[in-house]
Amino acid sequence: MEENIKIVQDFYNENSLSEWNRITGRPEFLLTCRMFDRYIKPGDKVLDIGGGPGRYSFYLAEKGGDVTLFDLSPENVKFADEKSTELNLPVRTVCGDARTADKIITGQVQFDHVLLMGPMYHLLEETDRVTAVNAALNLLKPGGIIYVSFISTFGGIVFGMKTCPDFVAWETDKEFIEQVVSRKSLRGDKGNTFTITYMIEKDEILPFMAQFPLEKLHLFGQESITSPCENNIMSQPKEIIKLWLDLCEKLWEREDLLSWSEHLMYVGRKI
Repeated sequence: MEENIKIVQDFYNENSLSEWNRITGRPEFLLTCRMFDRYIKPGDKVLDIGGGPGRYSFYLAEKGGDVTLFDLSPENVKFADEKSTELNLPVRTVCGDARTADKIITGQVQFDHVLLMGPMYHLLEETDRVTAVNAALNLLKPGGIIYVSFISTFGGIVFGMKTCPDFVAWETDKEFIEQVVSRKSLRGDKGNTFTITYMIEKDEILPFMAQFPLEKLHLFGQESITSPCENNIMSQPKEIIKLWLDLCEKLWEREDLLSWSEHLMYVGRKI
């Protein structure tokens, strides 16, 4: 397990800039920020666990949030520190493993909101995913809100349709396709995933989250219905893009449309 964590850490150490640029102006980012805007207000204390180089952290800091970024990758943390100076936006940074976030951030600190948007992508064992959620909840005040992101198994199919449609012929992805057809979650490095990755069958998210002291607020697709045609939609005039994003916000919780998204987010209030 620790060898896998090192592989993930090394991947992000080498890709801080590309990860910063990856979601810029994309529906995944724009729609997720719309969800944050519903709940996160100026002055709220926010902990961004697995925050990478800080794209969401700086968005929330710019809106007046009191933000702490926590990430596994020292290079992501360094990148965020440099961005904090460059943008003149105060974002505190901490380097560490999501599973022990509550051991690293100590004292009486409790946050109004905790983002857990990354660790669930890479923790292969359910016990580790449970540990990471519990660590996040230990840092969340009662009544606070947690935002947990997952990569869906069918999201891998959507990504392949967009970027490399010939992947259906690749020997390396045969097992991945078989598991998607069988509606099974995937763990490990099956197929050509970007690093050690856990992809979840969408119907397993709510049962997994039901074990925690949370009131479910939302389960929504972070790209909503845009993923298969994202490049076409985002090349349209601004007013057309806005209309599509408005439509996405109306449809993003439709259970029959969740598979259109590559990333799914659970939003819950701590009981």
